[in-house]
Amino acid sequence: MKRLLKFLGYVLVTIYFVADLAFESVARPLSAWLGRLHILQPVYRWIARLRPYPALALFSVPVVILEPVKPIGAFLMAAGHVISGILTIAAGEILKITLVERLFHLTRDRLMQIPAFAFLYRQWMTFHDWMTSSEIWRWCRDRIAQAKMLVRRTFASISTGRRLRIAAASNGSGNGRRQR
Repeated sequence: MKRLLKFLGYVLVTIYFVADLAFESVARPLSAWLGRLHILQPVYRWIARLRPYPALALFSVPVVILEPVKPIGAFLMAAGHVISGILTIAAGEILKITLVERLFHLTRDRLMQIPAFAFLYRQWMTFHDWMTSSEIWRWCRDRIAQAKMLVRRTFASISTGRRLRIAAASNGSGNGRRQR
């Protein structure tokens, strides 16, 4: 029984972190885009000047507000609204990861001045490095990369086909003959 629970624990942790990896692949470019928005630069300067504990309070706001999205999405799925539940969880996670990443980027130096935060961050990084170096993680990362490539190829194929149809339509006069 103990081995089964340990195995289930590993499965759940793996699912959680693989989902985070998938969400992170969307959130990082979104966070970088937000970082380039000129209209938000005054806000970023204000955030970067915060003292350590106010920075920690601000850093925790997206987590506190958006973490309950997971149980809400699970409730929706349990109630038979599977698509709504999945979309709720995905949108909440992407938004949370985007905001947390942006805020961490802006306040990292201040947050590391808090001994407990610095300790937990080092522990997290040790665990993260261990997890991402595991065979199952690499296998899942490779599957995600293959899925992304398949989606890109599919969209490229659809786009190429659409361009070919448009080009063919613009070369014809509508009666099946090519204009010269």
